[in-house]
Amino acid sequence: MIIDNKVLEDLSQKAKLSSRLRLNMDLRNTPEDLSQRMLNALEPETVMPIHRHHDSTETVVVIRGKIQWVFYDDNGNETESVTLDANGEPRMLNVERDRWHTLVCLESGSVLFEAKDGPYHPLEEDEIMNLK
Repeated sequence: MIIDNKVLEDLSQKAKLSSRLRLNMDLRNTPEDLSQRMLNALEPETVMPIHRHHDSTETVVVIRGKIQWVFYDDNGNETESVTLDANGEPRMLNVERDRWHTLVCLESGSVLFEAKDGPYHPLEEDEIMNLK
């Protein structure tokens, strides 16, 4: 598959129409491929809960737009923030296993490439931070 601007624009348009204001495209070659490789189109105001991954690191590369990553300690205190910019630096980061994080989409039409270890599984209750 060639991933050109048309593919990215189509994915972004679908994300704009999604109730979550984000949409991913699976890049695995077969269902037997147990890795996680995807494009994730995001729009401003999409809501991503603060979460972590027990079983995986997460590598992200911004392909289009700007996305801010925010990191937290176990008490919900912000510890670090970095903005990935497709037209600047940095463009890529690696989130360590069990590190609390979320993201904020800063530009319409933003698209990430994401890769995680192993097969997909929904986040467990203890992988989502509840700040209430």
